[in-house]
Amino acid sequence: MVRSSNGDTLLAKNFDINTAKGLSVAKAAKLLKDVGYNELPSSKPRTILAIAREVARQPMFLLLVAGGLVYLLLGDLQEALMLRGFVLVVMGITFYQERKTERALESLRDLSSLRALVIRDGVDKRIAGRDGVPGDLIVLAEGDRVAADAVLLRSSNLSADESLLGSKH
Repeated sequence: MVRSSNGDTLLAKNFDINTAKGLSVAKAAKLLKDVGYNELPSSKPRTILAIAREVARQPMFLLLVAGGLVYLLLGDLQEALMLRGFVLVVMGITFYQERKTERALESLRDLSSLRALVIRDGVDKRIAGRDGVPGDLIVLAEGDRVAADAVLLRSSNLSADESLLGSKH
């Protein structure tokens, strides 16, 4: 890499990956602290109260509650209590499934985290993609997924599958 007089990084015409030093570990740690992790912000987990509120707003749940109120107004206490019991069972099952789904999605998110091969202090080092920082030299091989925005310094027979990229309409 070559630095211009104003400090901007320029691409070297004769870049040699074999002699590249990359960032120092200390510089990468400082950048990681300054700019943060290379990841999209994740939504915070819903609280138990938020899930219960969503379940209570579902039309089927509201219909069952209304049916229980009708039974109560008609004076059939046994039917009203039975319907309320079923409402609680349905609400419990739905709540359980929602929590289970959130945990499964979080596990999948953790499993699918990218790894990146970077050059730091002249040594190839495999890191979590989220630990990449601006200025890292990322080494890609066939089948690798790119863990961050990058500037291409050198390639041989490069092709890219952009099907995973989202489109904005």
